[in-house]
Amino acid sequence: MGIGGSIFLIAVGAILAFAVHVSVGWLSLNVVGYVLMLAGVVGLLLTLWFWSNRRRTVVARPNVDTADRVVDEKRRVEYQPRDTDY
Repeated sequence: MGIGGSIFLIAVGAILAFAVHVSVGWLSLNVVGYVLMLAGVVGLLLTLWFWSNRRRTVVARPNVDTADRVVDEKRRVEYQPRDTDY
């Protein structure tokens, strides 16, 4: 969904939940607004979680013995800071 779509759902949901006081037959627009806000928040959290997982890289460092043969290879996840991280 992305950050923009999530913020859009939150904004439309807030408008329907707090600014519109109309009931269309059996459908309450207030409830629709709360559902849209909830979907937007869930989408935003999932997007941020996936973006934070993209920043990890797997680094493989082989374990070499004295005859320069690879004995085993260990993999670990390292944090790679960006230029904008302080």
